[in-house]
Amino acid sequence: MRSTLRTRRAPLHRRTTAKIASAVVASALAFTVTACGGDDNDDGDKGNNGSDNDTGSALQLPQLDGENVSVAAVWGGAERKVFLKVLDEFEKRTGAQVSFVPAQDPIISFLESKVAGGQPPDVAMLPQVGAIEQAVANKWAKPVGAEAQKQLDKNYATGWKRLGVVDGKQYGVYFKAANKSLVWYNTKVFENAGVKAPKSWAEFKKTMQTVYDSGVPPMSVAGADAWTLTDWFENIYLSQAGPEKYDQLAQHKIKWTDPSVEKALTTLGEVFGTKGFVAGGSKGALQTEFPASVKQTFTGGDQPKAGMVFEGDMVSLAISETKAEVGTDAKVFPFPVVGQSSPAVVGGDAAVALKNTKGAQALLTFLGSPDSAKIWAEAGGFISPNKNLPMSAYPNDVQRNIAKAMIAAGDDIRFDMSDQAPQSFGGTPGKGEWKALQDFLANPKDVAGTQKALETAAAKAYKD
Repeated sequence: MRSTLRTRRAPLHRRTTAKIASAVVASALAFTVTACGGDDNDDGDKGNNGSDNDTGSALQLPQLDGENVSVAAVWGGAERKVFLKVLDEFEKRTGAQVSFVPAQDPIISFLESKVAGGQPPDVAMLPQVGAIEQAVANKWAKPVGAEAQKQLDKNYATGWKRLGVVDGKQYGVYFKAANKSLVWYNTKVFENAGVKAPKSWAEFKKTMQTVYDSGVPPMSVAGADAWTLTDWFENIYLSQAGPEKYDQLAQHKIKWTDPSVEKALTTLGEVFGTKGFVAGGSKGALQTEFPASVKQTFTGGDQPKAGMVFEGDMVSLAISETKAEVGTDAKVFPFPVVGQSSPAVVGGDAAVALKNTKGAQALLTFLGSPDSAKIWAEAGGFISPNKNLPMSAYPNDVQRNIAKAMIAAGDDIRFDMSDQAPQSFGGTPGKGEWKALQDFLANPKDVAGTQKALETAAAKAYKD
C-alpha cells in the first residue's frame, strides 16, 4: 500500500471518546442486571430519533430475476449463518441469485487473486478502513450509487459515512459495527469468588487474582486470532495515552518505540505475564481461536476453563452456541479505566461494490437500510451503525444498551487502530502487528523487542 493511501481518504474530524465512554459507563449497571426478554420502554419499537420505524415494506429494491450476485466475506461459523439469512431476504425481495464466497485474511490478498483470475465478487465485505483505501487504489472498488447513498444519508451519522469515503467519493457502506471495549464474565465464577465487575485497572487486576485464587484461570485469550491481541493493546493505549496519541500512532506520526507504547505493553504484560492469569498459559492461548475462547468461558458448569473473556459485542453470538444465557449466566462490563477514562474502540465491516452492476448496487442499498440490519440484530451478536434500526430489534437489554451507547456517540467514534493501518501491518496473519503481539503473548517480558518488531514492520508498511 502506498503511503499516500493514508491521506487519500476524506479526512476525519478530530474525534473524542468522551461521549461514547460516558454512555458505556452509564449503562454498565444495565449490562450487569440484564434480562433476555423484551424492552419495557415506551419507545422500544422506535428508532434512535424516537419516530416509528417500519422496516418491512418501506425500502424499494429493483427486480433482479435471473441476475447472479456474489458476496465475499471472511465471516465463518455463526456469523456466516446469520449473514446468509440477510442474503436470503435480499433474494426474496429482488429475485436475484446470491452466492456467498468464503474469503480468507488478508481479504485484499484474497481479492487480488480473484481479480487476477477474472472472477471478482460483485460485493466484498471489508473489515478494515485501509482495505477500502487499497481497493480504491487498485481500481477495484466502484462508488456507491444514488439509491445506496440515500440510505446512507438517511440512516448513518456523518462519522460512519466518512469512514467509507476515499478521494471525496463514497465507496463503503458500513453494515456491521462492533463495540470492542467490553469484558464478558461467567456470573457463577464471580459469585463463587465473591467479586463484582471492576471499573479501574487496579480493581481489574485484583479481580483476576481473586478469581485465580478461587481455582479458575481468570482470562480466556484468543491468541490464535491475533486481531484480539490488537484490541487488547488498543483499549489499554487509548485509555492510558489518550485520544490524541491514539490518532498519532494510528497514522504512524509517532513511532512504536515511543514511551507511550512501552507503557501500554508493560500494562498489558500484567495480564499476559502473570502466572495463572491466562487460561492454558501463553502456549495454550496461542492455540485458542476466538470462538473457543468464548466457549471455554461459558461451559463447564462451576468449573469453566476461564472466568472472563475480553472482546466486543460479537461475543454474545458465540455464547448463544453454548447453554449459557446472556444476562443471567453471562454478563458484561466496560473495559476498565487504565488512565483518565474508560476506552471506547469500535470496528466495523463495510460493503464495497467491485462490479458496477444493478445487483451489486441493490445489495449495497439493502445493507444500508434498517431492513437488513434488523435480521442480524434479532439473531444477536451484532451491533448496527444504522441509527434508524429500532432498539427493539436487539434480543436483550445487554445488546440494546451496547447499541444505544454507540449510536448516542454519533460522530464521536474511535475506530480500531489496526483496521486503520495498511493491511500488511494491521491485518495479515503471521506478519506485522499480529505477529509481534503473538510473540509478545509468548514472552510478555520482551517489551523492547516487541516495540522494535512493531516499528520495523510499521515503517515498511506505511512506506510501501
